[in-house]
Amino acid sequence: MGTLEKHLRARRDSGRKLLMPYVTGGITDDWLDVIRAYDDAGADGVEVGIPFSDPVMDGPTIQAANDQALRGGATPIGILSELQGLDVSIPLIVMTYANVPFRMGYERFVDECTRAGVHGAIIPDVPLEEMDAWEDAVGDADLDTVMLASPISSDERLARLSARSKGFVYGVNVLGVTGERSDVGVWTADLAGRLKQVTDLPVVMGFGISTPETAAAAAAPSDGVIVASAIMRLLLDGGSALEAGAFVADLRRAIDGA
Repeated sequence: MGTLEKHLRARRDSGRKLLMPYVTGGITDDWLDVIRAYDDAGADGVEVGIPFSDPVMDGPTIQAANDQALRGGATPIGILSELQGLDVSIPLIVMTYANVPFRMGYERFVDECTRAGVHGAIIPDVPLEEMDAWEDAVGDADLDTVMLASPISSDERLARLSARSKGFVYGVNVLGVTGERSDVGVWTADLAGRLKQVTDLPVVMGFGISTPETAAAAAAPSDGVIVASAIMRLLLDGGSALEAGAFVADLRRAIDGA
């Protein structure tokens, strides 16, 4: 069991709902301060997006965040190098698309992640059936591969996905791309319940969570939530690291009452 999974299991098993905000690496000059603010606000982990020019799973807000970071000169190696020695108490999970580690070489990408102190990886466009090469590269490195579960997947496929996932299972609240929504969708409770029938891993829901109210609604039937677009919109609109942290603190209070 890796560092990420141990950390999340311990917090979940204590009765705590998990909160993992996202930040696009390089979106602002002080993006590392955003992570520190998340830590101070009570986050349980941080999803760090490595910018990519064609983020096919992401909606317009995360696309804009990627574009801003890339215009500012962000690179995969640069992002991972900046994470080295980051003084936070919670685990880091990188999220990127297969082109990035493939071009770098899976083995080198895994090595750079572990050197940076990253303990989890989400690569959403590598399907279950094509994970072997990536898993071989990870080997016994302390880097948990998190799998995404769709609300329209069969129970049999959810079981297979969960068996291959490490750290936690990422439940997708809605069909479509990431983005802010006023409702987390009719599938949230159903998918969280179905996943809990097939795995003891923490089940964390993402996509479409944009307010404390939607965070609480998604956290109630699951083990926690991931929030991305709403915070990136705040930063794109000129919000500060402290303001991003204050929003995460509002999410923390909401899900603690879920």
